[in-house]
Amino acid sequence: MSIDVERPGQAVELAELYAAHRLALVRLAVLLVDDLASAEDVVQDAFTALARRRNGLRDPSAAVGYLRVSVVNGARSMLRRRRTVRGYTPPRSVETAGPEDRVVVAEEHREVLEAVRSLAPRQREVLTLRYWSGLSEAEIAETLEISPGTVKSTASRALDALERIIEEKGGRS
Repeated sequence: MSIDVERPGQAVELAELYAAHRLALVRLAVLLVDDLASAEDVVQDAFTALARRRNGLRDPSAAVGYLRVSVVNGARSMLRRRRTVRGYTPPRSVETAGPEDRVVVAEEHREVLEAVRSLAPRQREVLTLRYWSGLSEAEIAETLEISPGTVKSTASRALDALERIIEEKGGRS
C-alpha cells in the first residue's frame, strides 16, 4: 500500500514509514502508558488510522507528525480507560526489577524513571517527548496541541518536581 508522503521527488510506502518509525513510536508509547503490549496496540492503531485516511492528509509530508500526535492521543485514551476501569481500587504496586534488570539498568536510571512516573501526566508527556524523543518545543507543542510557552513552563515545573522527588528519596536513604 502506498501513501503519498513526499520526499524530494518520491512517494514513501506505508510499510517503509512503519519500518522507519515504529520502534521510536513504541518507545514513546511505552513511556506514556508504561506497558509494552498496550504501547504496541497504541502504535498499531495510529498506523491503522493513517492507512484509513491516507488520501485525507492535507500535507502528506506530515505523516510522521500525524503518527506522533495519534500515539500521544491514543496513550491518553488508554490511560483514561485504565483509570475508569480501576475506579476506586488502589493502583497496583510497582514490581521491583529482577536481578537481570538491575544489571542492565543502573540504579540512578531506575530512580529517575520512578520519579518520572510519579509526575503529572502532562509533565511526563512533555519530558518524554523532549528528552526521550528529542523533539523541539515547537514539535512538542504541536504534538500535545498546547502553546510553546506552556511546553516551556510545564518542562520547567516537571524538572523542578523531579529534582525534589529525587532529593527526597536520596535524603531518606
